Amino acid sequence: MEQLTSAELAHLIARIAYAKKGFDIKILSLQGISSVCDYFVIVSGSADVQVKAIARAVDDELREEGYKPYHTEGMNEGNWILIDYIDVVVHVFYEPTRQFYSLEKLWGDAPVEPLRNI
Repeated sequence: MEQLTSAELAHLIARIAYAKKGFDIKILSLQGISSVCDYFVIVSGSADVQVKAIARAVDDELREEGYKPYHTEGMNEGNWILIDYIDVVVHVFYEPTRQFYSLEKLWGDAPVEPLRNI
């Protein structure tokens, strides 16, 4: 198995989320802005069940590719699930929760990557 770059991994995650009907998908490039990670992938779901399904699909499909998350939070609640792959951090939100926390505004100086192959 060939190791993906952090950009390729972020775009793969976006495609997986889209396949599970995730919406308002954004990939924020944090390179040169933060030492936290290279990319945030932010995606919304319309219900907690869908948020959990998106997060599980990302986790399951990436595990099949050999990527195990460093840390996961929020899987039981389904309002905001964070999956940390070190270079790429995935945020799957129930839409009202996403609006409340507004990560895109907090990281407003981060460029948004155009989505590929979706």
